[in-house]
Amino acid sequence: MKVFLRLLNYCKPYQQFIIPYFLFTFLATFFGLLNFTLIIPLLDVLFGTEKVVLLANKPDFQFSLTYFKELFSYYFYDILKNFSRLDTLKIVCCIIVLSVMTSNLFRYLTATRIEYFKTHIVRGLRNLIFEKYLKLDISYFSNHKKGDLITRTISDSIEVETSLSSSFAAIFSSPISLTMYFSVLFMISAKLTFFTLLVIPISGGLISLLVKKLKKQAKESFESFGTLNSTLEEALSYIKIIKAFNAQRFINLKFNNQNEDYTSIARKIIRRKEFASPFSEFSGIMVISFILIYGGSLVLGENPELSASAFITYITIFSQVLKPAKELSNAFIMAQRGLAAGERILELLDTPIIVNEPENAILKSNFDNEIHFKNISFSYQSKKVIKNLNLQIKKGQMIGLVGPSGGGKSTLADLLMRFYDVNEGEILIDNTPIHQLKIHSLRNLMAIVTQEPLLFNDSIYNNIVFGLENITKDSVEHAAKVANAHDFILKSEQGYQTHIGDRGVKLSGGQKQRISIARAVLRNPPILILDEATSALDTESEKLVQQALDTLMKNRTSIVIAHRLSTIRNADNIIVIKDGEIVEQGSHNQLIEIDGGLYKKLNTMQITA
Repeated sequence: MKVFLRLLNYCKPYQQFIIPYFLFTFLATFFGLLNFTLIIPLLDVLFGTEKVVLLANKPDFQFSLTYFKELFSYYFYDILKNFSRLDTLKIVCCIIVLSVMTSNLFRYLTATRIEYFKTHIVRGLRNLIFEKYLKLDISYFSNHKKGDLITRTISDSIEVETSLSSSFAAIFSSPISLTMYFSVLFMISAKLTFFTLLVIPISGGLISLLVKKLKKQAKESFESFGTLNSTLEEALSYIKIIKAFNAQRFINLKFNNQNEDYTSIARKIIRRKEFASPFSEFSGIMVISFILIYGGSLVLGENPELSASAFITYITIFSQVLKPAKELSNAFIMAQRGLAAGERILELLDTPIIVNEPENAILKSNFDNEIHFKNISFSYQSKKVIKNLNLQIKKGQMIGLVGPSGGGKSTLADLLMRFYDVNEGEILIDNTPIHQLKIHSLRNLMAIVTQEPLLFNDSIYNNIVFGLENITKDSVEHAAKVANAHDFILKSEQGYQTHIGDRGVKLSGGQKQRISIARAVLRNPPILILDEATSALDTESEKLVQQALDTLMKNRTSIVIAHRLSTIRNADNIIVIKDGEIVEQGSHNQLIEIDGGLYKKLNTMQITA
């Protein structure tokens, strides 16, 4: 219940659904019960089991079944006095039809309220989950499978909708129905009802045994499905590599094994879940059998304590008790899957956000002097990537970062943009620590162009404008011209409105990179980060992209991460990083003069390659 209440709390405002739901449930049950209570006087009088007793005065109003029963008797006997029994039967049938129609109208309103509530829950949860993803730091996504995150967003939220919110209907409406039904049953025969209440818990206790393991199995099922989803997502994303390395059999076997694990768990859950319904029905029939035997003794005994009409009505009403009782028992079983899914969602929503900003964070809109990496250290889990590093970058400088792979070059860029926070030391912009700045204002000072162009399955125009508002068409075209992209865009099928497919699959590598550069140009940032922006391109594409980058870097502070040393020969300062430490720095000409230096060695290797 704690998990359910927390999930409910995330989906406010829910009062607009719950209050009408309880009201309509009460009225539907009330009018449903009214139909059955009218059977007693109908049977007594129509079939002559009791003498007709005229009620001289209309009963005083009170909102109870007794009042409506007496009111019905008052008019019923009055009608019977003036009409034949057959005509009276017709009139009574019309009244019952009207009452049934009213009851079902409220049942319909109850059903629509709960369906609206379900869709409200799933919408609210998905919005919260997606918003949480956008707030989490990059390391979270490095440590979790993408397929499992998608499963939590889509499948788990659907499970909460179908299982937990459906159970909500039974858990909260069934007690209302059961309370009202048993109130009437006590009015008819307290002795028989006490006997009934002794028998029912036996079946309820047996059903509860089924529930215990279902929640654990449900959680295993979701985790298994997340793994399966991850394999599917990877296979679709890297289908070219799978085919190129003839790995179809390997990946197919992997998927089949994971699918079989998921199916095996699902079968166990199905067996337990489906066994509950026939078992509860069987238990219900057993209870009715005991009631028939005991109730029959009250009617047929030497000193009858119950009339036949009252007993028939009792059995009729009790048959209605079985439905909410069965729904209630099934609800506890169904709720286990919803609770397991809910726990996985809450686990995600409870994940602490590591990269935070202080309450009085500073809004910074310009870059004036310098960037200072001051005695910083950083570790990925237990691996130390940056070690007590110091670096100053003056405004307007072009800084080249070179060195062996895994040395920490890209990590410096990630730390500057606060994708991660340093473990020791601090990074300052214009003497202000970046952790004191509003994160969005910090990142507004920068634009990044990565080795792999990160494009969305959308139009070229929307990829360039991405994240910006109130941008003119002329501005977009200017950015594309600066990036050497305007000409090929115009030759595309629909120009700037051409959709580029998943990850820009319809474009060449050089075209994708120039779109990324146009996106950076449009932001006009004072600080530019280029992370291996040309290393994956052919010579012709590299030339076009490099021209675009040279134009982009004019009058900006640029941090260029490069393997190809030719791209940073003209840098104001080249920083050589190895194992998280700066081992050399200076201009190109200064560094190649260092005998045995790492930069000279890298330069020689590329010249002779």
